[in-house]
Formats: sequence, structure tokens, C-alpha cells
Amino acid sequence: MFALLLVVVFLLFAGTISWCSYKLGQTKTENPRMAATIGFGLSFLPPLALIYLVVLLLKEDAAIV
Repeated sequence: MFALLLVVVFLLFAGTISWCSYKLGQTKTENPRMAATIGFGLSFLPPLALIYLVVLLLKEDAAIV
């Protein structure tokens, strides 16, 4: 039962990090899919995933041409 709870919490965390990375990537980068992929990969290391979100949040908006 405890293992199932850990899996569910991790899946929620990975999904949330990926979604936030994608949404931030839409305005802060030119390639939101790559931002979401990096966010998903870093979700396996939670401190790095949170640092990545902060970096994306503080980044300047991408210029739209």
C-alpha cells in the first residue's frame, strides 16, 4: 500500500513539473516541448526540477518574430 502511494505521488509530481515546464516554456523559450521534456527528466531529481522551474520563471520572455 505504501509503495502504491509513493508511485502515485511521484506520478503527480512528474506530471505537475512537466505541465509547469511546458506552460513556462511557451512564453520563456522558443521550444516548449523541449522545456517539458527537460522538466520531466529532472523530475526524477526533485531539487533539480524545482531549481529548473525557478530558472524558467526568472528567464526573460522569448522574442516573437
